[in-house]
Amino acid sequence: RAGARKDEMRQVLAALKRMEAKGYAFEAADGSFKILVQKALKQHRPFFDLEGFRVIVEKRGKRQRCVSEATVKVRVKGEREQTAADGDGPVNALDRALRKALTRFYPEINTVSLADFRVSILDPEEATAAKTRVIIESTDGEETWGTVGVSGNIIEASWEALVDSVEYKLFKEEERRKNGGGRKVPAAGDNNGADVRSEGS
Repeated sequence: RAGARKDEMRQVLAALKRMEAKGYAFEAADGSFKILVQKALKQHRPFFDLEGFRVIVEKRGKRQRCVSEATVKVRVKGEREQTAADGDGPVNALDRALRKALTRFYPEINTVSLADFRVSILDPEEATAAKTRVIIESTDGEETWGTVGVSGNIIEASWEALVDSVEYKLFKEEERRKNGGGRKVPAAGDNNGADVRSEGS
């Protein structure tokens, strides 16, 4: 048994080093770290699969504010779901569209809101081609967790962090049910989506 534990530790450490070499940081991303451990040990089961997403940011004149709209296509439990949503910035729009797509299958995500959104530029010498790290902090009123995404595209990095946030919540609820715990699940529409206004993009 001790040998198996050591082998598991080696697998996790190897996966951690690979991700850190790509720019990921897990000090403030405990949710993403737990998902990383699951994947390293081949215990990860995705709750949904992404088929695609699109984000449009439109500016209609000098005096008009930017309008962001996101469309998300996912496959959940064998069903294909496509939804669109507006938001205060592209990340907020993506968050709303993802929730809209998943709420019918997983109403428990209605308790989750995004508490913080932080962006770091990893290689500023690359200017507009720089790689971006996004940290998202989420809460369900009982627990707060962080998730991380890294990409040369800030929207893709944000999407990674959003997906980890939702998956961590669903994993946590699954564990609660397995352990005999219970919690009242809110009805669809109780939460209109998180308010992410600090993204500046």
